[in-house]
Amino acid sequence: MTIYAAQSAFGLLVLTALAWAISEDRSRLSWRLVATGLGLQIIIALVLTKISLAREALVALNDVVDSLMTATNAGTSFVFGFVGGGAAPFDVSNPQNAFVLGFQALPLVLVVSALSALLWYWRILPWVTKGFALALQRSFNLGGAVGFGTAANVFLGMVESPLLVRPYMARLTRSELFILMTVGLATVAGTVIVLYAFVLSSILEGAMGQILTASLISLPAAVLVAKLMVPGRADEEPTDGEVSAEDLGYQSSMDAVTRGTLDGLSLFLNILAMLLVLVALVALANILLGMFPNVGDAPLTLQRIFGWLFAPLVWLMGVPMGEAAVAGQLMGTKTILNEFLAYVSLAQTPVEDLSERSRLIMVYGLCGFANLGSVGIMIGGLSAIVPERRQEITSLAMKALVGGTLAAAMTGAIIGMIS
Repeated sequence: MTIYAAQSAFGLLVLTALAWAISEDRSRLSWRLVATGLGLQIIIALVLTKISLAREALVALNDVVDSLMTATNAGTSFVFGFVGGGAAPFDVSNPQNAFVLGFQALPLVLVVSALSALLWYWRILPWVTKGFALALQRSFNLGGAVGFGTAANVFLGMVESPLLVRPYMARLTRSELFILMTVGLATVAGTVIVLYAFVLSSILEGAMGQILTASLISLPAAVLVAKLMVPGRADEEPTDGEVSAEDLGYQSSMDAVTRGTLDGLSLFLNILAMLLVLVALVALANILLGMFPNVGDAPLTLQRIFGWLFAPLVWLMGVPMGEAAVAGQLMGTKTILNEFLAYVSLAQTPVEDLSERSRLIMVYGLCGFANLGSVGIMIGGLSAIVPERRQEITSLAMKALVGGTLAAAMTGAIIGMIS
């Protein structure tokens, strides 16, 4: 084991200890839970990154990304013309500046959302989800309802997944509710995985497979962190429940495509608006900070402040101290703003600022919805599903943000330990 791998292993233990240190009941520490959670993360990481057959399958997912981008480009070119990637009616002097994010990349969310809904109606995604749910139930002694809702986060969002267990939401224990919330913030939905893979494709081989692997590792990490932070009462029984694809209410293939497209449109507009506003706010903050004296012969910026604040966390993930400030900026951008902006920044980070290993760690560590904006979306969504628990959801929200951040950091540490 190299010194940097040992650093990641040490960080993994520290992150686990931090989750226990802020627990609502530290006396209920279960060593079996810790061993199961850490063991599952390591096994998933080793199987998907070290076994050649699995690794080749994940790399092959890039062909899926290319196919989806080609199909989306056909639609955007037809609707938006040259702005959407079609042939320009004039000579383009600077083709590198012809890419328009909002008209060429983001519409991918619409296509993937519609496709996901169709695959759900065809019972393909529910079958895969039930497999993940069964593994989580047996490993962590989860009830059927929370097991299925948790596993669904691999494909659905942090609000859509709880919809699958809506009939049981009122009966979930406080600990089970917190697991759903933490997993929702620690993972990313299938509707955006392809988009993130496209953004990272220029700096990371097999980006689609890497992001999917990160989300899968974060599942047991988030369950472990959630059960350490909110272990629940000793006399609690898991909430059982059988869930079927009909819970999403699709009546036909066309209905699934239509509703999936409309859901994707909401997500598309949300991403578009949030990117515009957040980039503008960061620019405004940097203008204001520029009024202060230089620090270290450079202007004070929000990104530099993020770097200082989050440097210890990324160091625990395995990033060398000399690169921790740059990596910390990315982690801060992800937590305060969102993971998409963080991935865009990572793709634009000069090669000399982050080593290949550090880039890989950050790809995994940034893979999650744990940011302030997502917390607001989660509170609103879950409160609409189970309004009688609004106060409890609100009280657990910031804990879930911390838990989701710790779980994603553990995923980064895992990949740093084995790479």
